Amino acid sequence: MLVAERWQKILALVNERGSIRVTELSELCGVTEETIRRDLDKLESEGRLMRSHGGAVRVGESQPEIPFKERETVHADLKRSIAREAVKHIRENDRIILDASTTAWYMAQILPDEPLTVLTNSIQVAVELSSKEKIQVVSTGGRLLPQSLSYAGPLAERSLDTYHVDKAFLSCKGVHTARGISESSELQALVKAKMVAISDEVFLLADHSKFGQQSFAHVASWERIGYVITDSSTSADSLEALREKGVKVTRLS
Repeated sequence: MLVAERWQKILALVNERGSIRVTELSELCGVTEETIRRDLDKLESEGRLMRSHGGAVRVGESQPEIPFKERETVHADLKRSIAREAVKHIRENDRIILDASTTAWYMAQILPDEPLTVLTNSIQVAVELSSKEKIQVVSTGGRLLPQSLSYAGPLAERSLDTYHVDKAFLSCKGVHTARGISESSELQALVKAKMVAISDEVFLLADHSKFGQQSFAHVASWERIGYVITDSSTSADSLEALREKGVKVTRLS
């Protein structure tokens, strides 16, 4: 197979499936994984696909992210209440993850200045914690996503692979009682899935508007989510369905 033919086959597979892994492309194209990685780098540089950790995704598939400044004002009071409740679950010397959600940013604002390690992919969270001398802040680095002021992409995912934390606090775009949690952005979903994987306990911070929604990119199923903190407007039926799955639910009054 000529190089140009292989590139066309890779693009056809990515566009057909939405995403595909390097290992599978290697088998289907009959070349080494290193060759496939070089192919993907080349195709990404031409804007024909987008790299993800371990593979590639179709361009144009993910929905555009809402700018951070806009998200900051949506259900702000509810998110602040959820953040206050979430902080109660943090203990001195904990190693935690705060994602790039506005609720996590509100948590960063009110975290006490005590010995903690905070791993984050959020510029806003890192800046907020920079004045708290007893908190050690670790940033993932990676590709900067200007809308969310966060880091994502293969470098961010690989950096998360090197850590293990006690607790992860994250939000998402969609909360489905049967299918789990999801994100509109493939890049954000991959980073959050990695955050879930390296955490002993996972706290989902989601106001009522997220429930009943299913966004494009899957993040995690309910067996990986230990806790949900939400507001009083979330339907009782949805929360009972989560409790039946073994999720511990806090519904704020």
